[in-house]
Amino acid sequence: VQLQATGGGLVQAGGSLRLSCVASGSIFSINFMGWYRRAPGKQRELVAVISSNGNINYADSVKGRFTLSRDNAKNTVYLQMNSLKLEDTAVYYCNSNLRTGTSGFRNYWGQGTQVTVSS
Repeated sequence: VQLQATGGGLVQAGGSLRLSCVASGSIFSINFMGWYRRAPGKQRELVAVISSNGNINYADSVKGRFTLSRDNAKNTVYLQMNSLKLEDTAVYYCNSNLRTGTSGFRNYWGQGTQVTVSS
């Protein structure tokens, strides 16, 4: 199983970026899928995650600015980030709790994509 994250980059404060994460491999079922981030000098934190029944949890710091969506047919989630702030600068990691054809549910992580917000 691989999680491939794309869409990071450099953007000015107030701007927008869209992150994508595709899960590939012998995936049988996806329980959760979403994004975490780690800012310089800080611990990794949840940004947004969507469950198999469509429930979405957002970090308080991104509510109203970020939107998580998914395409089940493509095993893909998208994070639309609007009104970006300097404090959104971080490495964003895709995460999924999923089950393959040969194993039970476990967590998988993508390689991380850098988001840098400048003033």
